[in-house]
Amino acid sequence: FFNKLKQFRAIATRYDKLKSTFLAAVQFASIIILLN
Repeated sequence: FFNKLKQFRAIATRYDKLKSTFLAAVQFASIIILLN
């Protein structure tokens, strides 16, 4: 799961500095991974 999650560039590079924005990106990517 973490390997799939790191394929998303914004999560792997920690592009967002705000904790809430980063958490939202992780949750969004997790939903996409689980739906596929």
